[in-house]
Amino acid sequence: MKYFMISRTFTLLTIFSQCMGGVKIPILSWKRATGCTIIWFPLFKLFPVLLTIVIMWAICGILTVSGALGPDHPARTDVKLNIIERAPWFRVPYPGQWGVPTVSVAGVLGMLAGVLACTVESISYYPTTARMCAAPPPPLHAINRGLGTEGLGTLLAALWGAGNGTNTFGENVGAIGVTKVGSRRVVQWAAGLMVLQGVIGKLGAVFILIPQPIVGGLFCVMFGMISAFGLSALQYVDLNSSRNLYIIGFSLFFPLVLTRWMSAHSGVIRTGVEALDAVLQVLLSTSILVGGVVGCLLDNLIPGTDEERGLAAWAKEMSLEYGKGEAAETYDFPIGMSFIRKWKWTSYVPFMPTYEPGKFTALFIKKKL
Repeated sequence: MKYFMISRTFTLLTIFSQCMGGVKIPILSWKRATGCTIIWFPLFKLFPVLLTIVIMWAICGILTVSGALGPDHPARTDVKLNIIERAPWFRVPYPGQWGVPTVSVAGVLGMLAGVLACTVESISYYPTTARMCAAPPPPLHAINRGLGTEGLGTLLAALWGAGNGTNTFGENVGAIGVTKVGSRRVVQWAAGLMVLQGVIGKLGAVFILIPQPIVGGLFCVMFGMISAFGLSALQYVDLNSSRNLYIIGFSLFFPLVLTRWMSAHSGVIRTGVEALDAVLQVLLSTSILVGGVVGCLLDNLIPGTDEERGLAAWAKEMSLEYGKGEAAETYDFPIGMSFIRKWKWTSYVPFMPTYEPGKFTALFIKKKL
């Protein structure tokens, strides 16, 4: 039954987002100038994920009430009801609420390994998200700003005692691909909703009640979209080259084998230094990091032309420099750009939209006479 619910979840999501995306339903709309009118609303295109969750949650509720699901079945809607009862109505988190933060060498090295893995993962998501939104590839200053924001979020999470850092969440990237909604305003509203969930305890507890099979079915579609958009970057390389096929195949399969083996043998690394063991365990258990390193090494060690490797086409497609084409405006700040362009010092700051790569380091390079 669990796998039945998972299959029905991604089946519904597939039907709503892919098959019925162009279907519009009539709804009543009222404006002072025209009064009541009927407009055609693209419900399935804008809210396929929400519709899937609501329908499948209702089905799980019916099966729970009818007794079709066992007492410990993960699809039951009453398994976690005690969470709502125990959750407070209002609670304001504050820094240091769990005590004074402690710092240790093992903890710092372990977190650095996690941060490195998350950084590589986030950098891979930025151009993928841009492609989903039909936006130009992010320039260098936008990537720097994104990583810096994630670092700031991790710092705040540590102060508030969240127990985890912040980075680009793959499921959100997949949601953009499914819903075709990449508006920043939507993200801002979602952020506000999450803040309310953190303050109003019972509101946040409601979302925890979503049955696990529904979440699993959504994951199948979301991460599938991420994989597909990631593979679409291979359009720049020569797929008729046996060299490229060898690198792609090995870089995809080897990380899956290694990370699975590392998960099954968590204590296999014994260098004698506990902190180093933890770092290596985290790094070798991150498939995207292992695959990226292996692919990068093979691509640079095995001979191949720039056209064969896709470097020539990729350089034209994704420019990291400021002021080239549409990217100059897409990744600007929403306000204050007129002042920023007047200040020359902003061209030296890596996260500013007017940043010019190499200009800061040029200050320390002695000019040849």
